Amino acid sequence: MLVFRTLNPAHVINTRLQAIITLMLLAGLCLALSAISAAADPERWQAEGWNTDFSKSSIDFADIMSGGPPKDGIPPIDDPAFLPVFEVSGLDAKEPVMSVVIDGKARAYPLRIMIWHEIVNDTLAGRSISVTYCPLCNAAIVFDRTVEGSETSFGTTGKLRNSDLVMYDRETESWWQQFTGEAITGSRTGTKLEIIPSRLESWQSFHGRFPDGEVLTPNNPGLRDYGRNPYAGYDSSAVPFLYRGAMPEGIAPLSYVVVVRDGLTPLAISLDRLRREGKIDKDGMEIEWLPGVRSVLDTSNIENGREIGSVSVTRDGAIIAHELTFAFVVRAFLPQTAIQK
Repeated sequence: MLVFRTLNPAHVINTRLQAIITLMLLAGLCLALSAISAAADPERWQAEGWNTDFSKSSIDFADIMSGGPPKDGIPPIDDPAFLPVFEVSGLDAKEPVMSVVIDGKARAYPLRIMIWHEIVNDTLAGRSISVTYCPLCNAAIVFDRTVEGSETSFGTTGKLRNSDLVMYDRETESWWQQFTGEAITGSRTGTKLEIIPSRLESWQSFHGRFPDGEVLTPNNPGLRDYGRNPYAGYDSSAVPFLYRGAMPEGIAPLSYVVVVRDGLTPLAISLDRLRREGKIDKDGMEIEWLPGVRSVLDTSNIENGREIGSVSVTRDGAIIAHELTFAFVVRAFLPQTAIQK
């Protein structure tokens, strides 16, 4: 059974990337950033229909930028559909999926879907979760979506901060930073979401490890051009899109870095170093490079993306929450953390 089909790209509108390219071409990057900064104004946001309490905030509003689409213009998936592993076809063996395991129940969320939706509000083994992916930061993070004892769901604001997805909860419309899992403006400012360990691995790996698992499938296969990367060439770019912060020193901004925030002191190791060494033991953790995983942000056709591998982080055999992100993200959100190169 062919689950994923590819449409003619001419039928699909990638609003975020179009907005970025249009601004760059018409006015140049500097003018584009100036125009976007002017829109970083709570009064403008309220005029857009936001019911957020902007009197409470932990950030400088000038750091918020429009990513192009409006609220939920990148549509989250609220009623996810799944197929058993043995019924799924059409996925390249080496393309990446986010895998989540709770109480022995395993699900895979292909990045070919996540790149178009960014958030999946799901329930796995009785636990309410939000599976999130920010393409501009390559940040694949799963959260418990129970906040202060109340189950909520998350949507996309259409805004970015440090190139990272800004989410909102549908109970209070507070805005949340995806990479940190913290509410940055609104009535829940300062509240942090619990991160649920997950990993990026190849479809082939997940298929082999969890033959009884389930795989996210598009509710409407024709809604987006699943299988196409709308950010072609992004992880080979010299600079990240819509980012005005300081750049990392001694490493290219879009170099892949594994980040572990399990202890009091975050750990960041370049993927190049991990690839060279194969495995690093640190503070009781085993951090291992895994071959056979494609970049989802390389070629326009995900099946042709170059192999970059992925990472496993475990302690005593149990997976530890970690991210495979970019060097500029570490500089933006963990400025005191030196990247081990």
